Amino acid sequence: MRYILLLTVVLASNAFAAPDFDETMAEANQGAAYAQFNLGVMYDNGDGVPENDAEAVRWFRKAADQGYAPAQFNLGNMYHFGEGVPVNDAEAVKWYRKAADQGDADAQFNLGNMYNVGKGVPENDAEAVKWYRKAADQGDATAQYNLGVLYERGNGVPENDAEAVKWYRKAADQGKRTAQFNLGVMYYNGDGVPENHVRAYVWLSMAKTQGYESAKKAVETVKNLMTKQQIAQAQALATQCYESDYKDCD
Repeated sequence: MRYILLLTVVLASNAFAAPDFDETMAEANQGAAYAQFNLGVMYDNGDGVPENDAEAVRWFRKAADQGYAPAQFNLGNMYHFGEGVPVNDAEAVKWYRKAADQGDADAQFNLGNMYNVGKGVPENDAEAVKWYRKAADQGDATAQYNLGVLYERGNGVPENDAEAVKWYRKAADQGKRTAQFNLGVMYYNGDGVPENHVRAYVWLSMAKTQGYESAKKAVETVKNLMTKQQIAQAQALATQCYESDYKDCD
């Protein structure tokens, strides 16, 4: 079974390292959107001020109303998770879309999830694919993985194992262990790629080294089908792959 991975959580970084609260408040009161956003982050995290979700929402909204995409994304998350405001997925979608339309990859990913599960909008696999692809094209590894799952299942796009492999590989190269596992399984079964137990072993091993439970048994399963020479080759390639931070895995 392949699983879709869900929402990206609140963006908790700010534009500057450890901004001063009083200085940030002064700039925010003058209408600077980046300062309003930073102030929201400070209230959200309890950084230099007591944690206060309602105040975080208030300042995120001020920045979001000025079109500041990171604030729009965070405001969407506050509505989705019910932090400082009642849970309202339709409002979450509204703010995710505003940020996504400006090219915010996290918002594009979350909007894809909302369409995928039918929260705040009617479930629509084609729309989920559309927004996952936008995030995936910007290098979002989880979006790449999810896009691979949708191609493998044929949800929102025609079923296409070769495309699934393509997107799993992009995510696997970034260290996404679920994608590494699925890519190993595709090589094991010969789905979308020629069957190749050596490559299956390599990618399943990468997932295993990251603690992915399902990979532990899978590695042993494929190993039992290999010759000693193939095992030695696979182990050497797995070491090369791991030590290169997944940049030299072929």
